[in-house]
Amino acid sequence: MSGTTEAAGRQTKPELESAARSAERFLDNIEIAVRGKREEIRLVLAALICQGHVLLEDVPGTAKTVLARAIAQTVDEAVPSRIQCTPDLQPTDVTGLSIFDQKVRDFEFRPGPIFANVVLVDEINRAMPKTQSALLEAMAERQVTVDGITRTLPDPFLVLATQNPIELEGTFPLPEAQLDRFLLKTALGYPGADDELEIIRDQRHGHPLGRMESALTLAEVKALQEAVEEVYVDDIIQHWVVELVRATRHIDAVAIGASVRGTLALERAARAWALLNGRDYVVPEDVESLFLPVIGHRVLFTPTFLVEVRKLGRERTMNDFKDSCLQRAPKPEAMLGGEVLPLESAPSQ
Repeated sequence: MSGTTEAAGRQTKPELESAARSAERFLDNIEIAVRGKREEIRLVLAALICQGHVLLEDVPGTAKTVLARAIAQTVDEAVPSRIQCTPDLQPTDVTGLSIFDQKVRDFEFRPGPIFANVVLVDEINRAMPKTQSALLEAMAERQVTVDGITRTLPDPFLVLATQNPIELEGTFPLPEAQLDRFLLKTALGYPGADDELEIIRDQRHGHPLGRMESALTLAEVKALQEAVEEVYVDDIIQHWVVELVRATRHIDAVAIGASVRGTLALERAARAWALLNGRDYVVPEDVESLFLPVIGHRVLFTPTFLVEVRKLGRERTMNDFKDSCLQRAPKPEAMLGGEVLPLESAPSQ
């Protein structure tokens, strides 16, 4: 892999610089309410500007609901909603339904909580499969069909779904088709001791959400989404993304590898990650950093691997899985003194 001095000195587009500043304002504002989780918030922002969705697998009390509300408050005029999943939750409780209006002698559609900009789907694995399926069309097509009529969902549209990895009794695990609809999977986890102390102090006189103001407009969020399209990905990195995802289909620990949707998601997420790091081009480290959050939940592992997870812990075994994929599809070499830059074939900006 080789680069040029001209590539190193090229200027970033003004729109991309503006997008990077918007991203920083977003992150700074969210941290008012969610302390010490900047990298995790960056992942959620990456999903938002990729027009994807996030699965948060975490124990209760780790600020998942606070994060969803903070995102909605950060974006001016964004509408939040929450769906608390239980076994008796019906699909129409999510999508809405038509109710007969006696006054006008006709059916009137009452939209469900899915009609919002930021939708928190709490404990999604407690909902029945038919209700989980009601989310498929909404997440994939950004629309819902009720009584034969298709209705478009708001833009931007972000689903933050949560599930508790410990309490599994009475739950309905998400099928692979549903998991594949999430751009990435992550966890907030517990804050550090210093951050937890700050959380106590922050809430001494009320919750920080009550003091939050919007930091971005809907137009600026749309500009971020458009800026992702302008981020350059070299052919060599695109080939590597393909080979890296294909490697998941040939690892002994894997029963079913990631789909082509995973390839598309990894490439798009890498562009968003580059933008959030102030670059208008993707480097291999962007892809490597996002490999597990984007691909890990799209792979069906063998029973033997799952036994290893219980023995050694999920973090270690998933890193072993990542290393195995990198051995089959090695990362492109860095250049120009260790800094990875676009190739000569990069289009002029």
